[in-house]
Amino acid sequence: EVQLVESGGGLVQPGGSLRLSCAASGFTFSIYAMSWVRQGPGKGLEWVSTINSYGGITSYADSVKGRFTISRDNAKNTLYLQMNSLKPEDTAVYYCRATYASRTHEGQGTQVTVSS
Repeated sequence: EVQLVESGGGLVQPGGSLRLSCAASGFTFSIYAMSWVRQGPGKGLEWVSTINSYGGITSYADSVKGRFTISRDNAKNTLYLQMNSLKPEDTAVYYCRATYASRTHEGQGTQVTVSS
């Protein structure tokens, strides 16, 4: 059974940091490109960042560039998102997504709330 389980979300003050994790199982994690997407309150789904299968290539949405860092550990089948200098507009449910050819898997999400 394919599973993507996000963790690490929570309530943080503006300017704070969080590290999200996504534990993968049930598929060959190391061949999939991995992404983080998010959905803020009352908003549509927004792409945040993508990392290629071996971790050598990353890309970011302009809204998070310079503040967020995506990484992966293929030995642990885990994806990460280090989020620094958080802003209230980063408040959202964050989902990890695995993509390979026509196959896509997505987790259930973890809530991140940035508020004082």
